Amino acid sequence: GPRSGFAVRVYLPATLPLLRHALADGHCRPVGGIGFAVTPGLRVEYDGADDEDLEYLALHDAALASLRLIATSGADPVRVVLAADTSGEAVDLAVAELADLDRAAVRLTGAVPWSAVAAVHLDGGDAADAVTAAAAVIDAADLDDPDAAVTVGNAEDIELAWYAPSEISYLLSELGREDGPDGG
Repeated sequence: GPRSGFAVRVYLPATLPLLRHALADGHCRPVGGIGFAVTPGLRVEYDGADDEDLEYLALHDAALASLRLIATSGADPVRVVLAADTSGEAVDLAVAELADLDRAAVRLTGAVPWSAVAAVHLDGGDAADAVTAAAAVIDAADLDDPDAAVTVGNAEDIELAWYAPSEISYLLSELGREDGPDGG
């Protein structure tokens, strides 16, 4: 099509185990093939917002999806979002029609190579309690339980930290040490 070759920044929700897997495999295959990006639907919903604001909203939606993955998988309470620059061919933007699912959701037609990852966003240790609490009640929040919504909101208010992809193997080894006895 006329838009072939264009680059799309996609935000891929993940968990620490999925991040370790992606690093080891050299590619990331998002759960359900779903990622988040600045879609036409997102632009319409936030008419007049600049690209940076829209990117932030897509990242936010991916962080919420990561929280859902933590809730269903029981992974460590660390939200993880991979920001990747993919060629347009790899992303089916027509599936911004996943709008019922999410305003920023897109479907990825294949795995994203680790080399395409531009940044990794994840929670610092100070977020663990809030993320654990939010993961426990996210289903209730989806069903409009007001207390649960507040708990999820508390986690959403915590900004994810930014890391360069080159820092991730070191970071994961540090996190791995925290899991074990510290011997101190």
